[in-house]
Amino acid sequence: MIHLDRQLARRIAVRAQLLDTRCRRSVAEVVDELTLLQVDPTAAVAPSVDLVLWSRLGEDYEHSDLTFALETEHSLAELSSYVRPMDDIGLHLAVAPRELHPTIHDWLAANQGFRADVLGRIAAEGPQTAAEIPDTCEVPWASSGWNNDKNVNRLLEVLTLTGDLAITGRRGKVRVYDLPEQVYPTDLEVPSYDEARAALDRRELAALGLVRSGPGEVVTVEGCPGEWRADPDALTEADAPFEGRCAFLSPFDRLVHDRERALDLFDFEYVLEMYKPAASRRWGYFTLPILDGDRLVGKLDAKADRKAGVLRVHAVHEDAPWAPETGDAVDAELIALADWLGMGLARG
Repeated sequence: MIHLDRQLARRIAVRAQLLDTRCRRSVAEVVDELTLLQVDPTAAVAPSVDLVLWSRLGEDYEHSDLTFALETEHSLAELSSYVRPMDDIGLHLAVAPRELHPTIHDWLAANQGFRADVLGRIAAEGPQTAAEIPDTCEVPWASSGWNNDKNVNRLLEVLTLTGDLAITGRRGKVRVYDLPEQVYPTDLEVPSYDEARAALDRRELAALGLVRSGPGEVVTVEGCPGEWRADPDALTEADAPFEGRCAFLSPFDRLVHDRERALDLFDFEYVLEMYKPAASRRWGYFTLPILDGDRLVGKLDAKADRKAGVLRVHAVHEDAPWAPETGDAVDAELIALADWLGMGLARG
């Protein structure tokens, strides 16, 4: 069994997420290597999809690049709450219906008339937003509150996962739905569940470098109990020279999305605190994890004040006292972030 010291394990994870050096790739190529971008509407600094791409591509990235890849080039597609490579859509359509919760299947079965109404309307009238579609459900969707009385939205989301509909783009921030043959390639292949599940697991491993379970080489990591699975290609390249840098990460960035993994590999404690009362927050509303080389070293509490045209830095939290060069790198990245946003920088 291969044993990795903690630094080497961290570097495998950082490299896999394209965070060691700035990428010289297109938006579609970055998403293909990351396998996904999580879509979240919060834009305290910038939307998560943009933060993730800026942290990889740098100042040349613009949101219009992502829109072009989604709506013109069709190299990417939005499925549920994620932007994914178009080449992976068949894999997801093979696994998603089987992995839906039984209550969703029951709800869909109880609303076949509602389903037929929605599909018939889009087939007859073309792309539609949720607001344009009448709610004719037979059995309302019941939830703890988040999706209560949102029957149309819920059905549209489910029908994209079953492959009956597809997201063709957005009008502003609102999704637009169409028939899949109008969005996906005509030669889209949907393999068997087992084949697709295995392929997606391999893709995830390559994008993360190290995972707790799944395919890959069995390894142990210094100071971390139990076994890990490592991407074989990442292990082959593990001893290559590592060129780290400073980066601000979205709270939904895949390097930190698994909080337990971040704690194991990076000794990094992190909680997204925007759902907490202000008085209960330790770091801030929408703090950005700070990467320096192969270490996660702190959190940036900042907010884009679009009316004033400035990026307001409320606090920069150091998990442990920084070396001067780390502070310099963070300061330089703050200036780069403000410049990318087209804003001035206001501290304190």
